[in-house]
Amino acid sequence: MKKIETIWHHILWSALEKRQFKHTQKSLAEFFGYSLSTVNHALTVPSQTGAIRKETKFFVLADFKKLLYYWASIRNLEKDIIYKTNYEASIPEIEGLLPASAIYAGYSAGRFILKEAPADYAKVYFYLDEADLGMAKDRFPENKKNPPNLFILKASPTTKKYGAITTLPQTFVDIWNLKDWYGQDFIKKLTEKIDGILS
Repeated sequence: MKKIETIWHHILWSALEKRQFKHTQKSLAEFFGYSLSTVNHALTVPSQTGAIRKETKFFVLADFKKLLYYWASIRNLEKDIIYKTNYEASIPEIEGLLPASAIYAGYSAGRFILKEAPADYAKVYFYLDEADLGMAKDRFPENKKNPPNLFILKASPTTKKYGAITTLPQTFVDIWNLKDWYGQDFIKKLTEKIDGILS
């Protein structure tokens, strides 16, 4: 995930989890250890579209949905996949075998966030540090006999800051980029949850 995407994520997460819509570029740069120019770059297009409103000393998330959909439209989830395989077990069994350092993502995260899955799903996604990839491969050996049902995504240095399950905005954006038919059921319910929080 690109640095600018981690900034958008944090802005959206802050709005949902902390009801915080106002930020300074300096505070974000310090939080992530990024340069001010990186933060400024992340705000350029959202500012042009009205998702973010810049003031003299701070900026405000003016349109949550506009930023969320913009991020979803340019997210390249496929590029973050560092390993995929087919593991012959049920989805609950696979989820129960994930390494301790794994961060549940995709439909698994959606199920946790929504308390129950709005549809049955047949694929498991999770984020993992590349350093732990060898252990995951031992647990889930390469199997190309059937289409993959387990996908490991490369965790960014900031991913772990938000817990063992991807956040609501992250989960929404990731599922938005999956083409499985049941993804639409998740998107619908996640949208309803977002609307409920923002109302």
